Amino acid sequence: MYPRYVEKSIQEALADTPVVSLNGPRQSGKTTLVRKLAGKDWNYITLDDATVLESATADPAGFIRGLDHAIIDEIQRAPELLLAIKRSVDEDRRPGRFLLTGSAHILTIPKVRESLAGRMEVISLYPLSHAEVTGVGMPTFLDSAFRGEQPKPGEKIIGDDLMNIVLAGGYPEALARANAKRRRNWFHSYLDALIEHDVRDIAAVERIGELRKLINVLAQFSGQLTNLSQIGGRIDINYKTVDRYITVLEQIFLIQRLRPWFRNELKRLVKTPKIHFLDAGLLASIRGYGIDRLRHNRAPWGAILESFVFAELLKQVSWSDSNISFYHYRDKDQIEVDIVLENEAGDFIGVEVKGAASVKASDFKGLERLSRTAPESFKLGIVLYDGDQVLPFGTNMFAAPVSCLWK
Repeated sequence: MYPRYVEKSIQEALADTPVVSLNGPRQSGKTTLVRKLAGKDWNYITLDDATVLESATADPAGFIRGLDHAIIDEIQRAPELLLAIKRSVDEDRRPGRFLLTGSAHILTIPKVRESLAGRMEVISLYPLSHAEVTGVGMPTFLDSAFRGEQPKPGEKIIGDDLMNIVLAGGYPEALARANAKRRRNWFHSYLDALIEHDVRDIAAVERIGELRKLINVLAQFSGQLTNLSQIGGRIDINYKTVDRYITVLEQIFLIQRLRPWFRNELKRLVKTPKIHFLDAGLLASIRGYGIDRLRHNRAPWGAILESFVFAELLKQVSWSDSNISFYHYRDKDQIEVDIVLENEAGDFIGVEVKGAASVKASDFKGLERLSRTAPESFKLGIVLYDGDQVLPFGTNMFAAPVSCLWK
């Protein structure tokens, strides 16, 4: 079993909160983790069982009555249970009574916002990070970066080794497959199941074929600004429908919009989000790229690597004690930074991702522009690249191997 670094956060929440919900994409390891944490004395209920689901939706209050120390798996399939859970915990506020899992963002369900505010803590579990796959220990990359410290190189991972890690993705079932072909087959089956089942749990999407086409188009735009009209024009649907479908895909943890970073005084920024897929292996599979094809055509490699880095940082934040928000930077002069991370104190760092094995001074153009927007709050600018050396490029500016993420 892989170590999951979010485990401590779940244990802490169970110690002082009546309801804890572990949210994340299907097949990310939620059920395995909660059953390990809860132990044998907890009731385990899965709403993936059709008979159990029928019972839960027919009589939510009766279903919850008498339950204590209960795991309810895939809660998004029966949101009717949430009001019954509220009533139960209002009568008995002992911590750690219900441990829920969901393959959709639970706070996007209106009944949750209305009924469990102040009674539930929501924790995210994403597919495995590379640090969890290898068991090297919990990385301190972000803590060091926000202190303005020079990055430290980790294990030498470059070229084909890095590409193989990225293309394997982070889903435990995919990683268990014997080779790249078997993983690609798993990714295709996973996407089919996601569309056919998880989407229908949370949204009325009549034209599933449109959604499939949109996913293929969005994969081409991963890491780019999202012009909804342009995207919709590729498959002949209007921008409002594109926006609604993107929201659904966010809810099931397939993609995430990355909002632009700006301060109130910065009036020249383009306020358009970017899109990232949350698993680079799945993204590469949708686009039809394996390692042999990428060796012959490296043009898509930078975008795939950028989504990989974004997801790795997102996973580190999920187990961090700090509240860190993600953005991108781009101004009217088309100067940009791939990822901007800002903490609660308003301090921020910039991360550029480059798929090449060398770095030039011009690669820091966006980071330098970003640093000048609020010099007192800018802590570090990093260009992560496919190399093995940490190199300084000015004050608080460094080129660093991607492997620094796991140091």
